[in-house]
Amino acid sequence: MGRVAGKVALVSGAALGIGKATALLLAREGASLVIADMQEEAGRKTVAEIEAAGGKALFVMLDVRKEADWKAAMDATLAKFGRLDIAVNNAGIAYTGTVESTSFEDWRRVQSINLDGVFLGTQYAIQAMRAHGNGGSIINLSSIEGLIGDPTLAAYNASKGGVRIFTKSAALHCAKSGYGIRINSVHPGYIWTPMVKNLTHEDVAAKQKLVDLHPIGHLGEPDDIAYGILYLASDESKFMTGSELVIDGGYTAQ
Repeated sequence: MGRVAGKVALVSGAALGIGKATALLLAREGASLVIADMQEEAGRKTVAEIEAAGGKALFVMLDVRKEADWKAAMDATLAKFGRLDIAVNNAGIAYTGTVESTSFEDWRRVQSINLDGVFLGTQYAIQAMRAHGNGGSIINLSSIEGLIGDPTLAAYNASKGGVRIFTKSAALHCAKSGYGIRINSVHPGYIWTPMVKNLTHEDVAAKQKLVDLHPIGHLGEPDDIAYGILYLASDESKFMTGSELVIDGGYTAQ
């Protein structure tokens, strides 16, 4: 216990799935949490769970595509807790489509959330972390689809691949600037979250096809990713920056 004690963490997309699991785990390990999401009711439930367990949490409305929302979220974080130590840029959407079937409108929508949102979240987190001068850790959620291609995931591949390389650029900038801010990306395999359930329509055969992609023989659970994020958020990973943490049941080992 206490692996991130005394730290303040903001998690985007923290109302459900990996984001919620991450927020709850960071809170259990001693962090104060900012739950940032567009789903207010579910987000406030996450806050309530943290507070019921004796933790501290704040909900902020956040559309990751909007710079004004990011500014307001950071202002609220600093007003409430006085600092920011950990930022988890988790919010994202899935979209299925080939290079031919994907409309430009859908392409832009995927990039605006999955890539633009990570850019803004990283930029504003750096500003907030620099303000207190004690470094920090930024964790950007990419995907196995940021490492390998899939013919039916053109826009998603582009967005998650962009997160991977952008993370390295930002990490090098912070390291060479002497900020003490580390930035890493996390690359999950298929995790049984509401987003993946929607992709399969909870069809047993469709779920099994996803299971079969992973040599380990099962899909991941949100906590599998949350524990990896906890490591990157903690001082245990002080020698990691610009790196990729792949948690995928062997998917990309094939």
